[in-house]
Amino acid sequence: MSDAALNSDQGAVPLVDFLTHPDRYVHWKLNIDGRVATLRMDVNEERGLRPGYKLKLNSYDLGVDIELHDALQRLRFEHPQVGCVVITSGKDRIFCSGANIFMLGASSHAWKVNFCKFTNETRNGIEDSSAHSGLKFIAACNGTTAGGGYELALACDQILLIDDRSSAVSLPEVPLLGVLPGTGGLTRLTDKRKVRRDLADVFCTTAEGVRGARAKQWRLVDEVIKPQRFAEEVRRRALDLAAGSDRPAGARGVELTPLKRGIDATGYHYEFVEVQIDPKARRAVLTIAAPAQTPPVEIEDIVAQGAGWWPLQMARELDDAILMLRTNHLEVGIWILKTRGNVQAVLAVDESLLAQRNHWFVRETIGILRRTLARLEVTSRSLLALIEPHSCFAGTLLEIALAADRSYMLQSDAQDAPCIALSAVNFGLYPANHALSRIEARFYSERGPIDAARAAIGRPLHAAGADELGLITAAPDTLDWADEIRIVLEERASLSPDALTGMEANLRFGPAETMPTRVFGRLSAWQNWIFIRPNSTGETGALKVFGSGHKARFNWERV
Repeated sequence: MSDAALNSDQGAVPLVDFLTHPDRYVHWKLNIDGRVATLRMDVNEERGLRPGYKLKLNSYDLGVDIELHDALQRLRFEHPQVGCVVITSGKDRIFCSGANIFMLGASSHAWKVNFCKFTNETRNGIEDSSAHSGLKFIAACNGTTAGGGYELALACDQILLIDDRSSAVSLPEVPLLGVLPGTGGLTRLTDKRKVRRDLADVFCTTAEGVRGARAKQWRLVDEVIKPQRFAEEVRRRALDLAAGSDRPAGARGVELTPLKRGIDATGYHYEFVEVQIDPKARRAVLTIAAPAQTPPVEIEDIVAQGAGWWPLQMARELDDAILMLRTNHLEVGIWILKTRGNVQAVLAVDESLLAQRNHWFVRETIGILRRTLARLEVTSRSLLALIEPHSCFAGTLLEIALAADRSYMLQSDAQDAPCIALSAVNFGLYPANHALSRIEARFYSERGPIDAARAAIGRPLHAAGADELGLITAAPDTLDWADEIRIVLEERASLSPDALTGMEANLRFGPAETMPTRVFGRLSAWQNWIFIRPNSTGETGALKVFGSGHKARFNWERV
């Protein structure tokens, strides 16, 4: 991190940095053996991200998950020959005991919720790669698997549990901590593994969990395996999954070179993403730049650009900027989204993405764009897109405006009047968490407006045309622009951040429900509420007194 670090909203607390590299991992070990990769969790209990707790029993904090997120990105891009990833433990008789309870007990409400959100996104990313990239995952639970550790296993395609008469899977949050599983545990039990509701009720209120044949019978795991056969059976299943993957066994990977990120008193600065922060106004301006040069067309030239290929580099920079802002600047509640550059350059990139979409490298680039846009939408900030002269909200970059809560486009007769442009990528290449394209969700799947928008693909749309198609919120003219935008920003800044977070999440998650929208919806509503109730985080709440030898004292009212 730069010595000229930007002051965060937490005062003297150092910025949380999401950039790392396998050479710097302290909690994970990555091994590649042909078509199978092994991610071994071996948490260093003395290396918590912040002081005040030890990461015992392979428990984790945000620092552990930052490494996992980085390892997954590198598996996607640097190791295309890998068809299956085995996630296991480097410790005897313990797979993972979940999020560190003492870390949670000592953390602010915002830290707990943001921590849960990032771990959710990482696990959703595992399922995203399984669904879209042919990268399959096995949780080899070689010991007790509890809480967030079981939630990590639930994100995998298969869960294998060692049958050593003591190892169990459990979600003990309700009986032990007075909270809910924070990383989609309840949702995946029902939606994904189809665990019967009454059995799930027993499971989630039994602190010691379920082991052996009963765990398989209840669909909590896929197989229980005797210790002497465990390694052999994990390997066999991993090879079977890898054999069914369409990831190219003979391809050379693309190194994810370090991002060049500058930090100073004004914000964060990358090559294609600029973040200007105004802490007094509690807002940030994110500006995404189009490629300056004509993008390559042939796949050999695209791969040759590697991590410097514009859509990949831009996505990595934007993803990092989102994480830095939402973790380190809690009071910066309004994000103004802008673009700059040539509309045709962005449309040319879109043509390459579509033409080469079946190539593994392009497919993974589409994947990181899809996940980054999804991360933007689940961020609890007001998102306002401003479409001004020299903007390039076209195709892939138009998705950013479509993800915003509102978009304003300058209406002007000047030669440099802004325009937007649709491309085919706006009609399904980047499905949101609700599994619909943003155009489809915008118009609630009504064929008329969707077909009208599709008919405008590739055509420059100035304010009147964009407004007629329903692609923007409003189109103030030159005389009204400054005042109208000022009023919008001032009004937004005057509203309750809590109410805005709830309103924005409700509106963004419609109109269709999927497992990811339920995971995030429940985190935003149920867990968010439970985290601030005295039964969990009060002075005598279960999360506060855990490990102290004292029993929690509950308020027995049902609210």
